[in-house]
Amino acid sequence: MKIQANQLEQQLEKGLSPVYLVSGDEALLVQESCDRIRKAARNAGYQDRLTFHADPQFDWNRVGEEFSALSLFAEKRRIEIHLPSGKLGDGRAVIEHFLQDPPEDIILILISARLDAAETKRKWYKALQQTGTHLPLWPIDADKFPGWLQQRARQQGISLTRGALNLLAERLEGNLLAASQELDRLALFAGDSTVDEASIEAAVQDSSRFNGFELISETLAGRATHARKIAGALQQEGENPLGFLTVLTRDLNLALELRIATARQSGGENASGFLKKRGVFQPQRARAIEQAARRLSRAQLNSAFELCSAADRAAKGFDSLPPWHHIQDLITLLAQPDRRISDTP
Repeated sequence: MKIQANQLEQQLEKGLSPVYLVSGDEALLVQESCDRIRKAARNAGYQDRLTFHADPQFDWNRVGEEFSALSLFAEKRRIEIHLPSGKLGDGRAVIEHFLQDPPEDIILILISARLDAAETKRKWYKALQQTGTHLPLWPIDADKFPGWLQQRARQQGISLTRGALNLLAERLEGNLLAASQELDRLALFAGDSTVDEASIEAAVQDSSRFNGFELISETLAGRATHARKIAGALQQEGENPLGFLTVLTRDLNLALELRIATARQSGGENASGFLKKRGVFQPQRARAIEQAARRLSRAQLNSAFELCSAADRAAKGFDSLPPWHHIQDLITLLAQPDRRISDTP
């Protein structure tokens, strides 16, 4: 069964599905939807949690063993599997077997990037549609972003003037993670006062720290010196890099898709039209992705995905090295000149 975001709460109140697939490239929406499912599962007695990160080197036999072993225990458990590429790959047989007869003591949550059309035609996805719930999450349209921002501010008890709302919407350019962080900061800065344009300017001046979205722009542009400075500052401040990595991986995927599309079509596809079809409407972000697609080879982009995955695993405690070590390697990689490695699709 496929549901919309506004149907999730009602669906959870009716009862839990044995498996949930939450997919999309908007990290904030994915995270918050998963949190709602986790809360409902905990309330239903699924207290234990086991998390897997299915990168290209992942051994899916580990998941199959957990599915088989759990019947020996009395505890109800949530098993979460992150799919950064949006594909099951070698895990299809394991998930298909699970979906044939899901154990009552397991809630399975698949957390995925946006699924492509080919993946939705596979046997595992069709089985999930019959047995579980798929929640696809889409970016907020540019014309709806101010309304989303206003509603979010009200939920946090923040009163924005129209001028403040317009200023925030212009600066945030539809970036939901940045919007959430900015509203959190404004809630602390403004207290019970109404937030106007002057308040926003004062809050910006009061905060001298860098942010992850500036790091994304500098990394995509290959400006290694400035990117390393930002990364170092964020590391010293104890910033969690997971949000940054999710957004960077999304934009690197778009850069790779754009590079492949332009290589396959005679005369090349219009980059602006290509990106708008994929929900990229902000000129600054579109320009950064287009420049990365032109500047970076497919080999560089594929290596970048591996480093993003390594940093993501490290941030979640699955690596002895800190995540910022891999991020510094990523900055170096994306700053290297294109050595014209073959881009044959």
